Order: sequence, then C-alpha cells, then structure tokens
Amino acid sequence: MDTSELRELLTPEALGLLEQLPPSEGAPDAVRLVSRLRKEGHPPARVAAVLTQYRLRRKAVAKFGPFAERMLFTAPGLEQASRLAVAAQHAGRFRAAGLGSVADLGCGIGGDSMAFSALDLRVTAVERDEATAAVASYNLAPWVRTTVELGDATAFDVERAEGLWLDPARREGARRLSSPDDFSPSLDAALALAAQRPTGIKLAPGMDRALLPEGLEAQWVSDGGEVVELVLWSGALARDGIGRAALVLGAEGSAELTAAQDSADAPAGDLGEYLYEPDGAVIRARLIGDLARRLGGRMLDETIAWITADRLESTPFARAFRVLERWPLDAKRIGRELKQRGIGTVEIKKRGVDIDPAAFRKQLKPQGEGSATLVLTRVAGERAALLVERCD
Repeated sequence: MDTSELRELLTPEALGLLEQLPPSEGAPDAVRLVSRLRKEGHPPARVAAVLTQYRLRRKAVAKFGPFAERMLFTAPGLEQASRLAVAAQHAGRFRAAGLGSVADLGCGIGGDSMAFSALDLRVTAVERDEATAAVASYNLAPWVRTTVELGDATAFDVERAEGLWLDPARREGARRLSSPDDFSPSLDAALALAAQRPTGIKLAPGMDRALLPEGLEAQWVSDGGEVVELVLWSGALARDGIGRAALVLGAEGSAELTAAQDSADAPAGDLGEYLYEPDGAVIRARLIGDLARRLGGRMLDETIAWITADRLESTPFARAFRVLERWPLDAKRIGRELKQRGIGTVEIKKRGVDIDPAAFRKQLKPQGEGSATLVLTRVAGERAALLVERCD
C-alpha cells in the first residue's frame, strides 16, 4: 500500500463507505460493486482503496474471524499475520511468564499486538513501514495501553519493555526471502535482542534446523492440521527442561508434546492393525519417536514419519487409520482389488515412494459408488499399498 492509497483510505468518506458494503459471495459481486460505486459518483481512487480493503477483509476472515470486519490490512501484512487463535497462545505465554509489558518489534498490521492488548499487557508496537504502521494504529486504536511507533526494530531501546516479540519480515514484495540474513530484522539481529530480554521470535515452520541456536525453546505450532509457525522462546518465556515442543490447536482445544531435545525414533516393525499419521508439528519438532512410544507403536519404516500399532489409542497428535488390506505396490493389482470392492473414489496418500498420486489414480481406473483411502508407502523397507479407513 502506497501513501496515496493510504491517504485516500483514511478519510471519513472512504471508511464510512467500507463499513456500508454488503458481504461478497465472489468475483461477480465485486464487479457489480465497482460498477455501482462508480455510478454513485465516488472517485476512482476511493473506489480502488475501498475495494482493496473489501477483498482483504474477506480473505482475513480465515485468520481473524469476525474481527476482520473492523480491521484494515495490507496484503503482505495479512499474509504474514498470525492467526487469531495462534496469537492468543503467544499472548498467554507472556502473561504466564508474569511480564506486564511487551514490545512488538516489526508489528505489521498489529495482529499479535491485538492479542497482547486483549490480555491487558502494555504494548509498544514498532513498525518501520509508514503505511503499515498507520494500518496498525487503526487496528490497535481501541486499546489505550497500546501505542504504535514508526521505527526500526533493531534500534529499539529494550529497557522500555519487559519482553520482546519479533516476527521478522520474510518477504520483499512478492518474493519470499530464503536467507535469514535477509529477514527484517535478520535472524542474527533478532537473536541478539533475545539475549537481552525474554523474547519470542516467530519464524517459518520449515526453517533450516541447522540454524536454530542452542539454549532456546523451539516450538512448532499447527492450527487445524496445518503447521503455521516455529517460535523460538528465550529467557523467562522459555520453559525449564523443554527444548522441543509441538503445540496442536484444534476445534477441541489445544494439546502439546514436549521434550528436552529431539527424540530418538522408535524401531521399525511389522505392520499392525492401525496406522497413525503424526501431526506436522510433531514431525517438525522431531518428536515422532516419543509419540510412537506413547501409542505403544513402532515406526512404519526407518525413514518414514508414520507409526503403526496393534491397538487404537485416541491422540490429538496424530490421525488414526485402521488397516483393511495390504497389497504389493502394483497398479494393475490394486485396480482389480478396488474394482471388486466397487470403489470409484480414491484418496491417495504417499509416504517414501516416488509416485505421482494423480497419475497413479488414472492407472487404477477406479469404478463404483464406494470411496476409500489408499496409502502408498514402504513397510520395513518394502513398497506397499495399504487400504485404510479413518478412525475419526
């Protein structure tokens, strides 16, 4: 968002118009809306600014729920913003540590600062981009103990806050930055701040583990089955004896698997009656072995992050399947078996085999009214196809 669009947006006329727009059901509605607004005599710049926010608000509902209808956004800011449920976890960590004030350094559109503010923490939100800082000021206006400052995160006086939160920018325009040295602030700069104050540093979940420093708690978070972030915690925000954590958020609440370090894998063994697909946060945190032992199971294969067991155990850390059949990984054989069972719709999961599921499905030529899940994988080194059914 450039400054001219921002000036157009932050006028009583534009904001009032934005609040009056009806919900959109898709692209045709947006086209009709543009036509209507222009017929009503609104200037093109105002229409463009309002329509941009209108579209971003629709997209933001997935992260912010109904709060999105009262927020402003930039496209990059929305892309990187924490989901509301996840931001609440961040804020809860600061409150549990007894920290009364937090500096959100590189606050973006203010999503995490909203969560901090909602728990009555005193928040200083710092953003170096002028337009983004203005958007954050709008979003954080309801909280009198929260202020937004225009400035560089690395120049912030850490003496002004009891704890720090950093979400380094990992994009430059449309380009995703792959090197931590190019983040804003860089990973090294963020870690230097973390050495001075209790700090949380939000990173992409696929961050190269070789770059993770010793002595900080690394927590991978999944929300609704999707791994959304890795957070490094320092000082009072890090928990004693925990170096690796997998936090799983879902409709039924939250659950966490923790350990002092990466867990040793469980031995591989025979295929049991049940198959478990660990949550991505468990896999990223390398706590698969601990989960396997908790389930009384074993690894499906030494190189595959799936677990097999002889009994069914309820767990928030994995999706369970009952194994119905095991076949050689041969398309013709599998196709005949599916045809005999009247299975015409096939969900294919692959683990540890170089197969294109879409191409493989065409080879199967499934026919019938039934549906099934097929896992293409290796069992103790042997390629296999497993016909399974979900247990949840």
